[in-house]
Amino acid sequence: MRRVVITGLGMINALGHDKESSFEAIVNGQTGIDTITLFDASNQSVRIAAEVKNFDPTTIMDPKDVKKADRFIQLGIKAAKEAIEDAGIDENVERERFGISSASGIGGLTTIEKNAVICNTRGPRRISPFFIPSALVNMLGGFISIEHKLKGPNLSSVTACAAGTHAITEAAKTIMLGGADRMLVVGAEAAICPIGIGGFAAMKALSTYNDDPKHASRPFDAKRNGFVMGEGSGALVLEEYESAKARGAKIYAELVGFGESGDANHITTPAPEGEGAYRAMRAALNMAGVEKVDYINAHGTSTKYNDWYETMAIKKLFGSKEACPPVSSTKGQTAHCLGAAGAIEAVVTLMAMDRGIIPPTINYEEPDPDCDLDYVPNEARKADIQVAMSNSFGFGGTNGVVVFKKV
Repeated sequence: MRRVVITGLGMINALGHDKESSFEAIVNGQTGIDTITLFDASNQSVRIAAEVKNFDPTTIMDPKDVKKADRFIQLGIKAAKEAIEDAGIDENVERERFGISSASGIGGLTTIEKNAVICNTRGPRRISPFFIPSALVNMLGGFISIEHKLKGPNLSSVTACAAGTHAITEAAKTIMLGGADRMLVVGAEAAICPIGIGGFAAMKALSTYNDDPKHASRPFDAKRNGFVMGEGSGALVLEEYESAKARGAKIYAELVGFGESGDANHITTPAPEGEGAYRAMRAALNMAGVEKVDYINAHGTSTKYNDWYETMAIKKLFGSKEACPPVSSTKGQTAHCLGAAGAIEAVVTLMAMDRGIIPPTINYEEPDPDCDLDYVPNEARKADIQVAMSNSFGFGGTNGVVVFKKV
């Protein structure tokens, strides 16, 4: 089986329009969560989110093409461009052996909502001709593959909040089996709109700390009361090891393990005691064949059951609380970017390995007796991270885990 390494990273979220500014803010414990400005949320029960502010898509797209692409695609194009430049990809790279694996949990929800209103108020003949190609999840990969002439496999994952991580594993499998030499992974989400916020609020999934948005997302804290919606994109260039070495590319880490599982339990609630999450982590660790994990970037949504069950699963995996590595969730900073979360958090994990620093779990103020691991509370920590794990779990009981190791 061919080895797979990561040679390029890109990221945009509420904390920054590139990986450097975003990572610096994450490590410094800043948060992008604030009162919603993308629409009038005054009649919503939840009025906070982590928006990408001051983003001008015309800086990375032809202005005439902007209206053809939903915001999640625009954010994905931005992150993808950074990742490809970071990997040092030039015109000599064979495009027929370079594919894309994209991901989103919902896709063009804002475009769907807008055109549904138009259809109901002005009639179906007023629907935009760009509606369908702008809203489809796989058009994230479609737009980006056209821009960068990526003629290898064009794949797409739509597995709720595990989609970004599953896109990484799909890309890795493709390279391992010889279907491509390089794969661009892009996870993107932009669902901060009335129907998006209203829908998650209706199922009581969101935090209601409207008057204190900066402290609303508080993973593993006793006063957590739901996740906060975020938007953004993460992108990674995955490459066959010998190819990357031959062209002198910077190698962030090797993808040595991945695991996938299904809870088969409930459409929104994780399996009791994190049984499904445990099996995904166990599979990833077994594949990696490593003796020690130095850091886990947790799914850590700031919801009661996810944080509790993920903690239980991690303790079961390592055998005891004392044997568990440091764990942190960066969703206090970026909020929960749904289908983009796995890609964004993989970028954060790889940058943490590269820089030798573990991002903190912010807003950790009151310990929960049921969540009793080392969550790197409130302040980043210097560390030699040789092996790291990143977790993603989604509605429908879909779980994805990846393990990275320094080369």
